[in-house]
Amino acid sequence: MRRKASLVLLALAVFFAALSPLLRWYAFPRLAKIPANEYQTMVLEAKNATLLDYNHLTARTVPKVTIVQTLKGDVEASEKIEKTAGRDVVVWDGLSYVQGPDGKMVSEVPERYIFDAHTQEPVHATGEMVDGDPVRREGIEFKWPFLTEKRDYQYFDAQTRTTAPIHYKGTQTFRGLKVYYFEQTVPWTKVPMPKTMPVKGITPEDIAKTGTTRWYTTVRKFWVEPVTGAPVNGEEIHQEELRGGSLLTGRAKVTAFAGHVKMREDYIEHTVALVKSNRTLVLLLTAYLPWGFLLVGVLLMSLSLYLEARSRRPGEPTAAAPAAPQPVTA
Repeated sequence: MRRKASLVLLALAVFFAALSPLLRWYAFPRLAKIPANEYQTMVLEAKNATLLDYNHLTARTVPKVTIVQTLKGDVEASEKIEKTAGRDVVVWDGLSYVQGPDGKMVSEVPERYIFDAHTQEPVHATGEMVDGDPVRREGIEFKWPFLTEKRDYQYFDAQTRTTAPIHYKGTQTFRGLKVYYFEQTVPWTKVPMPKTMPVKGITPEDIAKTGTTRWYTTVRKFWVEPVTGAPVNGEEIHQEELRGGSLLTGRAKVTAFAGHVKMREDYIEHTVALVKSNRTLVLLLTAYLPWGFLLVGVLLMSLSLYLEARSRRPGEPTAAAPAAPQPVTA
């Protein structure tokens, strides 16, 4: 019986030992993914910001500028792209809506962001755009990969429609979570006018005819929880200017927007709570279950060897050997 039990335990030990790396290196890359029907809303604020009064084309200080960022998954579009891409794809329709202290729209910029559900790498397909302009993204945007590393990443900037490194600056603690801090500086760059202008009847084409151009720079900061790859906090030191042209009536430039944009406190709390929950699920597949199965395998192997050794322990009674045949005598 001990021999049979030891063999059963040995088989179970091999099973759990094999399951450990299989779960981590085979199952996790296929099971961990961004859901196609994701819906997120984030509110950011810039207090005591500088904002352009478009009616008089003068910059003024305002108590607060609010930016509402919305990301909505398009399940039907993702399923359509998956048929030709041959992998799990997520399609996010984003909208960055900026409003002044009076609640009126300052600008709104839509995006369509298409990416791999597992790796967060861009997937190039029809419909990929920023503010109606077709783009071909390289690098990440909005979210880092699962199991983020301590290194620089390529990050796509929607204003300039270009990709540049965002630099890993160190490990910090934020609201009880270990996070990686990343920072990117976008130098002054000429960027397109938003398609939707805050003044009715004025279009980007009308402004282009005056020779006035729009320029932008920002210092982008993210605190990223590395297990999930989700930013738990983000800030931008953001500046925009209108330069040259007859629209400015002889002035070289005027500030269109300048402010330190930060996530609103209630959205930080919500994001941290959500990330902590998702972090546990990712750790189950990458650490808790693989290491747990490996430990169970080692324990079962030890028990199997122990039972095998006991079954062969010396000193136990054994059956007597048959007597040797004796010669027959007359």
